[in-house]
Amino acid sequence: MRDRRIRVLVAKPGLDGHDRGAKIVARALRDAGMEVIYTGLRQTPEMIVNAALQEDVDAVGISILSGAHRTIVPRICELLKGEGLDDALVVVGGIVPNEDIPELRKSGVAEVFQPGASTQQIVDFIRAHVRTATSGGQESEVRSQESEESTQNRDASK
Repeated sequence: MRDRRIRVLVAKPGLDGHDRGAKIVARALRDAGMEVIYTGLRQTPEMIVNAALQEDVDAVGISILSGAHRTIVPRICELLKGEGLDDALVVVGGIVPNEDIPELRKSGVAEVFQPGASTQQIVDFIRAHVRTATSGGQESEVRSQESEESTQNRDASK
């Protein structure tokens, strides 16, 4: 029996309009054999959790550069728990001051990747901490839930 690939939702919450880093991480996760669902920009915590629930993900990666991490990330973790997704691994990447990391971990974040973290570090962490076994040698894809760019992103990332 073949186990399924690790499924990761990569999300951009809030008003942050910079998504280059999230797309680079999404592609690195895909290249590492994971199935990646990218939510697109300007997602609310409720939209992110709904997507995580619908997609039955193993991990949620939150990319946030806006400085709103102390409000948005705990809300996402709270909603995940409320939907019974408390076993989903939550990781955060972006501009997060060191003094804010303990608060994020208390809310349910497993790891915070700050500027300078390599994509390989992110891949290795997710592989080591997701509670689902992966199967090797399967081709992955990055799927997008963005309404305006979904066709373009899906075609470009295959």
